[in-house]
Amino acid sequence: MRHIAHRLIRGLVAATALLAFAAAQAQTYPTKPVSLVVGFAPGGSGDILARLVAQKLAVALGQPVIVDNRPGAGATIATSLVAAAPADGYTLLFVTSGFPGSTALYPKLRYDTVKSFAPVAKVGASPVVVVVPAASPFRSLGDVIDAARKTPGKLNYAAGGGGATTTSLAAEFLKSDAKIDMQMVPYKGSGPALTALLGGEVDLGFDIPSSALPQIESGKLRALAVTTKKRSPVLPAVPTVAELAVPDFEVTGWFGILAPAGTPAPVVARLNKDVNAVLAQPEVRERLARLGVEPGGGIPADFGRLIESETKRYGDAIRRLGLKPE
Repeated sequence: MRHIAHRLIRGLVAATALLAFAAAQAQTYPTKPVSLVVGFAPGGSGDILARLVAQKLAVALGQPVIVDNRPGAGATIATSLVAAAPADGYTLLFVTSGFPGSTALYPKLRYDTVKSFAPVAKVGASPVVVVVPAASPFRSLGDVIDAARKTPGKLNYAAGGGGATTTSLAAEFLKSDAKIDMQMVPYKGSGPALTALLGGEVDLGFDIPSSALPQIESGKLRALAVTTKKRSPVLPAVPTVAELAVPDFEVTGWFGILAPAGTPAPVVARLNKDVNAVLAQPEVRERLARLGVEPGGGIPADFGRLIESETKRYGDAIRRLGLKPE
């Protein structure tokens, strides 16, 4: 019994020392620049929002927050990098709502969307918008669906990032629910996808308003539908997919920040507090509203529960549809 008591005491002392070290680390954090890794090319929705948050977060932290674009493989290159990074709060990951589907789409990944990361905060939520070039013959989503049914597999579309991204999964869910066949042309982010769409390389695109809106407002793109339950405040004249074609259809994009699993809780709490403060700033909220993004926020546990539920939802859908990486 004495042996067991000594071991328990040693374990308690070690745990107390570890907690004291974590608390001390959090008090001095950060002492150097923080990297915010983005799994998409510059110019897309994720990149735009990451840079907006990074700029303001740097002021709150008193250290530069450097956006590091690592596009490719449906953002799994960036995600793998952060999963393997030191859990010290200096390497963070900016994710989109396609992130929870990655473990189902890429079963050989070395990370787990729930276990490999510490949630920091949800940044915001947004619809996916279906767009075509201004010169397109398609005037409505119904036109697209009719054409896809008449000539299965002929239409092609851009979905920035390919793989497990909000835009590509929204397209796959629409194809499945509307019973149509179209071909995806994957790009490394919304920026290259929009360039291809504007250049006539593809027939239509699935994007987030934060990147597509300038082209819609300029008249270069025509918005046909949004994927949320309700119309978007930033595109009030654009109907929902549920209104036009598939009752109860809903895909809501969201964005957030993660740290590697094992990051000290006080560091995560500091980051969460500062991200929430950034999202509460009037100029940030105004900018997000113009981009069609509803501000997020909340505690890390709330964001963690969202990721857990979406991992199951997207995973089930990906396996049911038999989706494979592009």
